[in-house]
Amino acid sequence: MAVPAGEIITTNRLVLRGYNPDICNHLFTISDDSEIMNYLGLKSGEELRVEKERFVGGYTTFNKSFLYFHLILKENNMLIGWCGFHTVYSSHDRAELGYVMNGDEHKGKGYMKEALRPVLQFGFEKMKLNRVEAFISEENIPSFKLLISNNFQKEGLLREHYFTKGKHEDSAVYSLLKSDFR
Repeated sequence: MAVPAGEIITTNRLVLRGYNPDICNHLFTISDDSEIMNYLGLKSGEELRVEKERFVGGYTTFNKSFLYFHLILKENNMLIGWCGFHTVYSSHDRAELGYVMNGDEHKGKGYMKEALRPVLQFGFEKMKLNRVEAFISEENIPSFKLLISNNFQKEGLLREHYFTKGKHEDSAVYSLLKSDFR
């Protein structure tokens, strides 16, 4: 059975394929493991196990949801990452921005920069967001450059906000308001 169609955005080099709770539920309740791995671009049984745990644990709650766009290269149909909104607070017209590149071979080629602008436009126009928030490590220079190039403003620092690699790290808080989006 085919996975339901999501939102599609195209850029010069990418197809951005929407992935939302409806698609997620369909995928994990109807599809077999190989279909799930193919659709999500997973490379191992361990990655599949993690995604299944996330699904069982609940991607959404009563007031929060998500909308990711899978970044797919037009030239070879390869899924190379995702960019989108998580922790969407629809009653407050705001969401957190997240993005990941799958593998170092895709980094530094401008794919995320190419994807981010239309994703933000989708958020402000179609999702009716007023505010997009991003939390990044101050050591993550590529994320800093990506956010600044899209008019995000630094608002402050959340101390020991994120737990990664066995320790708590600070997160720099950035935001973009609809009125600042050009």
